[in-house]
Amino acid sequence: MSEMTLRRAHVSDHGTIVECVRSWWGDSRSPDQARELSLLLPRLFLQFFSGTSLVLEDGDGIKAFLVGFYSADNDHGAYIHFVGVAPELRGQGVGRRLYTAFFERAAEAGRREVQAITSPLNTGSVAFHRAMGFTLEEGDREVNGLPAHGDYDGPGQHRVCFRRQIAVSRTAVSPQAE
Repeated sequence: MSEMTLRRAHVSDHGTIVECVRSWWGDSRSPDQARELSLLLPRLFLQFFSGTSLVLEDGDGIKAFLVGFYSADNDHGAYIHFVGVAPELRGQGVGRRLYTAFFERAAEAGRREVQAITSPLNTGSVAFHRAMGFTLEEGDREVNGLPAHGDYDGPGQHRVCFRRQIAVSRTAVSPQAE
């Protein structure tokens, strides 16, 4: 495996990231399901949040990505929307590297908390978030032994909601100082 470089995402990465989702999840989903999953990443995420989203790449292209953003309505919040890691790199700390970089950048921007969600049936994602120090929020029901928020993403689309505190960087820029 060649050296991977971490960089901020660009709008021009959108098509490649969508293809990565369709390809990387093709091993566990039908082509239609993988295509549907890729619809969670419309171009607008990279148009408006490329500065807070990350890409890991090597000489062969994108190997992992994280789409995240800082809340416009909450000065201390940040959110990780979607993360993808090439199947051959899973379990090698690549996801941890992306999350850690996002935490560091969010802290430098004065953010104190990061949130994320997943399906209560996605046991790998639940385990990963717990290992990364996220706590599960209370829900309005239990699904798969986990507290879940019913119909979070629409009828029957229950989600587990995570929250993790991060330490604000001493070099954080105050919004009033800008």
